[in-house]
Order: sequence, then structure tokens, then C-alpha cells
Amino acid sequence: MSDRMARIASGVVVGTAGHIDHGKTTLVHALTGMDTDRLAEEKLRGISIDLGFAHATLPDGREISFIDVPGHERFIKNMLAGAAGIEAVLLVVAADEGVKPQTREHFDICRLLGIKRGVIALTKTDVATAAQAMAAEEGVRKLCSGSFLEHAPVVPVSAVTGEGLKQLTAELSNLPGRNSRTSDTGLPRLPLDRSFALKGFGTVVTGTLWSGQLRVGDMVQIHPTQQTARIRALQVHGAAVDVSTAGQRTAVNLTGIDHREIERGFVLTRPDSFQPALVVDVQVNWLDDSEIPSRRAQFLFHCGTAELSCALKVLSSKAGGEETLARLWLLGPVIAVPGDRFVLRRPSPAHTVAGGCIIDAFPPKRLSRAKAVRRLQSLIPADLTKRIQLLVEESSTGRRIPELVILTGAPADLIESLVLQNRELQFIEAAQRAVTKQWIRHKRESLLEWLKTFHTKNPSIAGAPIAAARLGLDASLASAVFEGFSEIRIQGEAIALASHRAQFTDGETRVLSRIEQVFRTAGTQPPLLAEALKLQGLDAKKSRYLLEVLIKNHRLVRVSDDLVFHADAIAQIRSLLAAHKGRSFSVPEFKDWMQVSRKFAIPLLEYLDRQRVTRRDGDARVVL
Repeated sequence: MSDRMARIASGVVVGTAGHIDHGKTTLVHALTGMDTDRLAEEKLRGISIDLGFAHATLPDGREISFIDVPGHERFIKNMLAGAAGIEAVLLVVAADEGVKPQTREHFDICRLLGIKRGVIALTKTDVATAAQAMAAEEGVRKLCSGSFLEHAPVVPVSAVTGEGLKQLTAELSNLPGRNSRTSDTGLPRLPLDRSFALKGFGTVVTGTLWSGQLRVGDMVQIHPTQQTARIRALQVHGAAVDVSTAGQRTAVNLTGIDHREIERGFVLTRPDSFQPALVVDVQVNWLDDSEIPSRRAQFLFHCGTAELSCALKVLSSKAGGEETLARLWLLGPVIAVPGDRFVLRRPSPAHTVAGGCIIDAFPPKRLSRAKAVRRLQSLIPADLTKRIQLLVEESSTGRRIPELVILTGAPADLIESLVLQNRELQFIEAAQRAVTKQWIRHKRESLLEWLKTFHTKNPSIAGAPIAAARLGLDASLASAVFEGFSEIRIQGEAIALASHRAQFTDGETRVLSRIEQVFRTAGTQPPLLAEALKLQGLDAKKSRYLLEVLIKNHRLVRVSDDLVFHADAIAQIRSLLAAHKGRSFSVPEFKDWMQVSRKFAIPLLEYLDRQRVTRRDGDARVVL
């Protein structure tokens, strides 16, 4: 990584917040030399309407990114789209006016989004009286009391005279390096705040990369349309890069998609790594208890850069009602993972009422309210290891790794590693599935009971068919139950209790002896199976079973589907051939040696080829 890229990676994304005309855009221009008002209407009216972006180098060499948000209440939607990507706030309050309605709402939004650090700028000190400035500082201190900004520095500044700019820059330098939602090794997720066409380049989208890395040449997927595209080029702070990392303001030049097909609120990810959600379970913090609905109610849901209508139903509330568990039914799909922050607003009259975080983006559909609440209460404190365990435990057949990727938002290799380290879980590599060891124990207990019942009903059968003993499990899951289980025995396609021995009645024993004697006497001229078995006077199924017992006990040898020899006859044939080792011979010669007809000679030779006693060489064979 170059020195400049290292500075960018260790920098911080700061968003402005504050009332309209309190000097946010002017202050950012004074700090960076960049005008974030890019629209003609913004320049004409002198107010910010949409998001603006700027960057600068701090005295310590790190890079700082600014997202300048509009202050007018009509553009809160745009403000929220920008606030979703910030890690620290620059709260701007005009010294001559003090705290105003949008100051409060912007501040509330920052709290609800979980922002933990920031600096307060007291602007327009050049036009404010000393009394006004003192009152403004007291007002903002009161506003921030008990919050993440309670001890934040308040810096008086004037973008006109330059007063305080050096001190403000120093305070911004004191902000810790980025603390992105997940590490660079996570799955890439880029909520998009702009999409446009650039002459000579084509489609360009921008956003703050929430997690993972993007690389030039990567294939990506755009949600919710599911369209795919390829990254042609990347820029961070106007400089071309090969890789963009979590926390960086990133511009992505895409091929294979038109910019008009992409809107603010869309999300760029790696193909097939995330799945859009329509129903989410959440933890909600309300600004006022009076806003908590007693029945299902409509809200505007802001997550990432997206705004969606939703219906909210409270599942449970803590004493006082400030924090509730709720379920949201979204009007459109959203890409969300546990821990993502969101804001709720009333649509009419439009105002911010709550915020919170996603607990589960794919909750089970058929749970009672009480069970759903207990489930969420167990998920809230769970780290990733514990969450994976809980998700695996609640499924009747465990969870496949790709499913856990969607449910947690974590990379597959990390999930697999955590499963392997968890003493309560077992990873089935062939199925790419995690199950609990308790589930394995339970399935083994069920298998033992099933085999006991089978052996009781069929005492003379050496083992049950493996396909039946799977008890409805697929082959890979059944193998995990069978493997290493000392209380069972598997031979070929049969499975039995390790302690089981076939028990025959006196009549069955006599029949076994008669069948064997028929083939022993026949030598190299065995009878047809149907004829040999018919002579025993048993039904076809029973006599076939007894024949298989002799074959499994190596008393008889199956040469082909309808041809069986006694083991002594096969041993005699092998012995005779051994005397001709290395010799090439024809089918007629073999017939003469063994005194067999062609009807027996061809199947015997094919069997001997399979057993590597002979090898076919054109029309002849060679004794190995």
C-alpha cells in the first residue's frame, strides 16, 4: 500500500450536521478548499439540497473525508443518506442563532445511528455578539448533555475571517482513525449515494465502503435489481487506486450497466454474497414514548442510503418504553445484516421518531410472539460465534455455510473457522454444513433404536440397507452420523449394530447347507440361479436372501448377475491359471483348460479381468 493510501485508510469520514444556513458548506470549503454545492439550484439559492463531498489532509498526514449534508427539513431524506456513511460528526451551530429545530433533528439522527465521536463548530463568530455566542454555546452544551458529544470540544470559528480554523483542524486531527462496521476482510458492501455518467468513462457510482475490499476487475452485483457489472476503475479522493478498503469514500467506474438503472439507496456487493430482506426484526430506541404505536403503524425506514416505507409492530417493550423489540415489514427489499443501524421517521407530518439496529434480517416466519421475543433476546448479546451457534441450533438439520453467510453477513472462511473452533458444533465438509454435536448424538440414538427394531424383526439378516437407515437424511448428513460411531458396523451397502450376529433357524441353516452343496457339487458347471433356488421349496425373496448370505460369507462367488460359482471352484480356476503366469491365451484354450462351455467361459474371463487375475489383450488374455 502506498503512503497516501495508508493515510486514507487510517483517516476518518466526517459528516456535517446542523440547521439550514448555519454555515456547514462554507465551513467545509474553508477547511478543504472544495465547494460541495455542485447543483445549479444550490448555487442559485445559496443552500445545500443534496449531498456534497470534500476531502483534505490533516496536519498528522492522515486524510479526512467530509460528507456535507443539507440542513433544510425538506431534505432530511438526503441528509440521512449521507449520515449513513459517516463515522464522526461535525455539528455546526451558528453563534448568532444557536440551536434550531434541524440542529436537534440532525443531532438525534446521529445519536440514533450510533455515531460515537465528533466535534462541535460554533460558526459565524464574526457576526455574532459575545452574548449570542455564549448563549449558543450554552444551548449546544445542553443539547449534547449525556450524549456522545457531551465532552466534545466546542470550537468558535469564522469561515470569513479564518478565526478558529486552525484549532478546529487540530480537533479533527484528534479524532481516532476509522472504526468501520467490519474489517477489510469482510464481504464488500457499498451503499450508493450517487450514480452518474462521466464522458469517456461511462457509469460511475459513489458511496462509503462499509466493509470488505473492492478491486479493479471484480465482478459485482447491484441490489435490489440483481444486475451484475464489472469494476473498470476505482478512485479514492480523486486518485486512481487498484483497491478500495472499508471506511473509504469510493468512486466506482462500472461496465455492463447504465447509470440510469442505478438509484440512490441501491447497494453494490460481491455476486451472490447477500440476499435482500423484506421482513426484519429490530431493536428500536424511541425519542419519545408517545411515538410508540399500540398497533401496527406506518413509518419511513432509512438504512444505509435507502429510504423505504414500512409497517412496524411492537413485539415487546422495556419498562418506560424507550427501547422496544419490533418487526418491520418493508415495502421493498433491503440489504441488511445484524448490527446495521437505521432511523425511523413518521411520514406525516414528517419527523424523526426512532432509530435502532437490525437483530435479524431473516426471522423465522412461524413463531409465537413470546418465542420470537425470547429468540431476539438471546441474539442481541451474542457475538458472531454465539450467533452462529444459535442459528445452527434452531434448525432441524443445521445450517449450510452459504446460508450462514446470508444470515450473518460474515465471510464463509471466517464462519467455517468459528464453527471448527466451537466445541458444541461439528462441520460436515462434504455438505458444507454445520450441525450441533447434540444433534449428532440424538441422530445416533435414533439410529440405534431403529437398528434394534430392524434386527428384532429380521434376526437372520446380517444388516439393514444403508439407504433405509439414513432415516430421511441426505447421504452427507447420514455419513456424519455413521462415521466414527463404534456401536454400528457397515459392510458394503448394509449397516448393523456392532454386536449383531445373524441368527438362523434350524430350517434356514439346513437350506443354507443345501444351497451351498448344490454349487459345490456343480463345480465349474453351476446351475442357473432360478433353478437352484426353486429346488429349496422357499419363496423367492427368502431363498434369494439366503443365497446373498452365502455370497457375503464368501462361500459362493457372484461372477455375473445370474451366474454364481462355489468358492472352491473359483479357487481351483485361479490355481490352474497360476501355472500359466505371463502366458497369453485364447478363449478356446481357456475352455479346454477349465473344461467349460462358452456360456461359462466368457463371464468367468470377464470376472477374472475385474479381479486382475487376467488382462484382456485384443482377442486374447494374459495371465497376470
